[in-house]
Amino acid sequence: MTEEPRLSARELIERLEPALSRARRIRAVTALLTGLSGTVFMAALWGGEPGPLPGRTQAMFALLTAVCLAWAGYGGWLLMRRVPLFAADRVIAAWIALAASLVTTAALAVLAVRRGTGLAPVLAAGGLFVATALVLAVRAHARRAALLRRARELARAHPSPPRTHPSEN
Repeated sequence: MTEEPRLSARELIERLEPALSRARRIRAVTALLTGLSGTVFMAALWGGEPGPLPGRTQAMFALLTAVCLAWAGYGGWLLMRRVPLFAADRVIAAWIALAASLVTTAALAVLAVRRGTGLAPVLAAGGLFVATALVLAVRAHARRAALLRRARELARAHPSPPRTHPSEN
C-alpha cells in the first residue's frame, strides 16, 4: 500500500485560497490607484487656491487627503502581502470606511451647525454611510472569525510535521 504524503495545515490552507487571487489583486490595485488619484486631486485643489484658506477649509482638505492616503496605503499593503490573509484585508477596509464616514459626517455636521444650514440632510446621508460601513465591519469580523476557526480545525486535524534542518535530509 502506497501512503500519500500528508499535507500540513499550512499547505492545506494555502491550497484552499491563493494569497492574492485575481479579484483581490483588482481590489488592491483599485484601492491603490483611487487613493493616489484622490490624494493628487486633493493636493492640486488645496495647493491651487489663490489665497490663504480658512482653518476649517484646510482641516477638511487635510481630512480628505488623509482618507485618500489611507486607501492608497491599504491597496499597497494588500499588494505586498504574500500569505493567506484570513479576511484581515476586509476587516481593515471596513475599519477605514467606518472611520472615514464617521469623521466626515461629524465634520460636516459641525460645519452645518456653524453655518445654520440643514443638519438633518447631513445626518441622514452620513448616517447611511456610517450604518453601511458598520454592517460591513461586522460582516468582515464574522468572516475572519469563521476562517480562523476553520484554520484551527485544520491545524488540529492535520498537524504539521516537525521541520528538519536541510542538512538532516
